[in-house]
Amino acid sequence: MEAPFLGMPDVSVWLFAGLVLTAFLSSFLGMVTGAAGGLLMLAVMAMFFPPAILIPLHTVHQLGVGVGRMFLLWKYILRPALIPFLIGTVIGAATGAQVFVALPSGVLQGFLAVFVLSVTWTPNLMRIKGENSRGYALLGFAATFLGIFVSATGTLLSSVLAKSTDDRRYFSATFSAMMSMVHIAKLVAFGFVGLTISAYVPLVAAMIAAAFVANWAGKFILLRMKEERFRYIFKILLTLLALRLLWAAAQEFGWL
Repeated sequence: MEAPFLGMPDVSVWLFAGLVLTAFLSSFLGMVTGAAGGLLMLAVMAMFFPPAILIPLHTVHQLGVGVGRMFLLWKYILRPALIPFLIGTVIGAATGAQVFVALPSGVLQGFLAVFVLSVTWTPNLMRIKGENSRGYALLGFAATFLGIFVSATGTLLSSVLAKSTDDRRYFSATFSAMMSMVHIAKLVAFGFVGLTISAYVPLVAAMIAAAFVANWAGKFILLRMKEERFRYIFKILLTLLALRLLWAAAQEFGWL
C-alpha cells in the first residue's frame, strides 16, 4: 500500500494526479455545456472517499469552481436576481438542516427527475420573468433545501435558470454565482468548515487551481459558441442527468 501523499489519508500520488485531472475536465465540461461538471466530479470522488469526507470535499471544490467562474464572467451576472435568491437560500439551509424528511431518497430523486424533464422540454414552464424577486427566492429555497438531502442541486437550479435567461453567458455566470451561495449555505448549515477536510487542503487547492485553468480555457469556447448549439447540448445533458436520477430512484426501490 502506498504511503499517503503530502500526509493526506488514503490519497496516493496517482489518486492526487487523477483527481486534479478530473477537476480540470469536469470544470471545462461545466463551463462549455452549462451542466454535468459537478456531477462528474462527484461520481469520480465517490469511488475513493466515504460520504463524511466526500460531501464536504466536493462542496468546497465546487465552491471554488463557482467563484472562479464568477470572476471570469463577472459582467454577465444578473445581479438583481441574487439578493432574493440568497434570502431563499438562507431559509432553505436553515430549514433543511433541522427538518426531518421522512420521504426516502428514491422518492426525492424521482420527483426531481420528473421536474427537471418537465421544465427542460416544456416551453415556458417555470420560467422566471424579469426580476421576479419572489420567483428567485423560491428557487433559492428549493435548490438549497432539496440539495441537503439529494445531490441534485445544480440539476434543479440549472433547469429553471436556463428557462429564465436567453443568453448562455448570463446563464453560466448567474448559475455560478447562485451555486456558490448554495454551497456556502450548505457548509455553514452542516458545520463542514473545519477539521473535517483540513487534512485534504493540498488536494482541494490543486483541484480548484486546475478548475480555474479549465474555466479560463472553456470561457473562450463559451463566448464563441452559437446560442442554439449551447441550448441543444445543455438540454441533452440535462435530460441524461434526469434519467440518471430516475435510474437511481428505481434502484433505491429495488426495481432494477
